[in-house]
Amino acid sequence: MRIAIIGAGVAGCVMARSLSRLAGLEVICLERVAQGDHSEAGTGLNVGPNAVKALKLVDPALATTITQASFVWANWRISLTDGTELFNLPLVDVADSAGWRIRWSELYRVLREAAGPSVRYGCDVTDIGREGSDHRKLTVAWTQDGRANRIGGIDLLIAADGRYSRVRRVISGEPKISYTGVAVSRLLVSDTSNGLIDDYEQWFNGPNRLLAFRVPPHHIYIACAFPIPIEAEIPSHLKTPDALRAAYTPPSSQARWLIDNVCANVADTHWARMQEHDVLYRAADCNVLYLGDAAHGMVPTLGQGATQAIEDAATAAALIRRRHEEGKRCIEDWLAEVEALRNDRMRFVMQFSLEATDTMLKGADPVSGSRRKNEAPFRQRLRSLYNDVGLPLQP
Repeated sequence: MRIAIIGAGVAGCVMARSLSRLAGLEVICLERVAQGDHSEAGTGLNVGPNAVKALKLVDPALATTITQASFVWANWRISLTDGTELFNLPLVDVADSAGWRIRWSELYRVLREAAGPSVRYGCDVTDIGREGSDHRKLTVAWTQDGRANRIGGIDLLIAADGRYSRVRRVISGEPKISYTGVAVSRLLVSDTSNGLIDDYEQWFNGPNRLLAFRVPPHHIYIACAFPIPIEAEIPSHLKTPDALRAAYTPPSSQARWLIDNVCANVADTHWARMQEHDVLYRAADCNVLYLGDAAHGMVPTLGQGATQAIEDAATAAALIRRRHEEGKRCIEDWLAEVEALRNDRMRFVMQFSLEATDTMLKGADPVSGSRRKNEAPFRQRLRSLYNDVGLPLQP
């Protein structure tokens, strides 16, 4: 059986590592960047306790390796920029385990080393199509080191090539994108805070939000967010130092350090409009499985992007391994089972993340919105988010 994976990101590496260990499977993973080149993954991320739990169940050795490269995410705190605390939650109150804080580049390094020789680097995919003799099978063409390559007879194609997935566009069409009316930025700076910034925190001035946490070895990840018209591009004047400083004033000592660093690094800041796109785990008429952002672009409010990519891959890998060991080799059945396991879970995560964005929308009241997160309904949904990973191997 031949399996091809497009993209050695989070989901792609977990799948490549797991499936390449199964007897009788030929697994090839194609990655666009050169081996060891993680420069495009230049910021940090927090990975939720649910991903940690899922990966520990499926691949405990890999989970341990990531843990060793990370800082623990143990607490979530929300304040106003003047220092007034609104919400302070130890994750142990709602989760079976802590989360991770890590640089994207370091996470990619760990995952790609763990995926091993099944990953081919420097591959530029040039064509994706269906086999003429069997429409459920696929062909993929790519260039590598100036040479043209093609592989046919692909029994399962796994699209793990991100939010702007070429595979999904070619096979299933453009996903429908919905904007939320929030501008977001990402920045990674050296930690000169002298302990002011550590675990996961947010600071609000009206609907304008700062977010920051420390990642190894000595860096701080900073994200800005503020409302914009839903269909509009981010106005250039709102990304200037003067506008950003005004958006987050009056500052506490923490917020002042963050604002100073944001303003000093505007040229290196990545901006995007907060958005999501519809959920799709499998193609309608061929054996294509979508995972991670290729399956579900979501808003980043609850830190579930990479988290859900890990959940996706852990679920799919566990199910395929179990069915393969049982001698059940019908790929269409595999895809239907993955979809059944993930669809409702994913829709819950996306809806919860979208609703939690309420404090960043135009006219929002972050004080009442953040304090509602102290109440039982929100905490119960967090327990479901962080614990109910729904793996086929879960006790």
